Amino acid sequence: MLELKHIEKSFQGRKILEDININIEQGEIVSILGPSGSGKTTLLNIILGLEEADKGIICYNGQDFTKLSMTQRGFNIVFQDYALFPNLTVYKNIIYGLKNHPTISSKEEVEEFIDLLGLREHLNKSIHQLSGGEKQRVALARTLVMKPKVLLLDEPLSALDGIIKESIKEKIKQIAKEFKLTTIIVTHDPEEALTLSDKVLIINHGKVAQFGTTTKVIEQPANEFVKQFILNQLELKRNNILRLFSK
Repeated sequence: MLELKHIEKSFQGRKILEDININIEQGEIVSILGPSGSGKTTLLNIILGLEEADKGIICYNGQDFTKLSMTQRGFNIVFQDYALFPNLTVYKNIIYGLKNHPTISSKEEVEEFIDLLGLREHLNKSIHQLSGGEKQRVALARTLVMKPKVLLLDEPLSALDGIIKESIKEKIKQIAKEFKLTTIIVTHDPEEALTLSDKVLIINHGKVAQFGTTTKVIEQPANEFVKQFILNQLELKRNNILRLFSK
């Protein structure tokens, strides 16, 4: 279990996060959802260890991780821009992190991730030859071979469209279930959060507006902000789709 207890963070006297308290069970997929500037990415960075909270405690399976470095935590992230190495082949990108830690995943385990993510035919390609969805799968494979305790994803679907987006969503759900991998996703898209996650954390002005199952968030929004934020965002997406068809 990952526990966040009374997490707070300020920048230049401005409160970014205030009294964040959540528990995430092993193998759960949790999306962090909220408007721009609500503190989503800051919270993700604090969990990862890129940022240090001003107050609060981070525990993983009962152990205090608050003062541990990113490396010591054993969490890992797939960034929005994938952060792949353009001078390396797909295969060399996947195994890059194993150079200094060769015993984390065996060759057989690496091959399993390659097949799981459908990358076999792309192994000798350079990164510029790949589509956005293929790059996302390479980034996922490179992270998974390092066997993270917690997988963090920063807007993993924002650059993808249609069938490709749905395919990556299914892969993320399959990986979380098969490996009981706790997965935390930052997104601005309620539809993405509600169809991908077991639970949703909605943040507004740095505070928890609601944290619960997707069903509860949809059927029992905790307050007017949650209700309007989700409805407005879904309506905006609907209007964008209608506008495309009307051209």
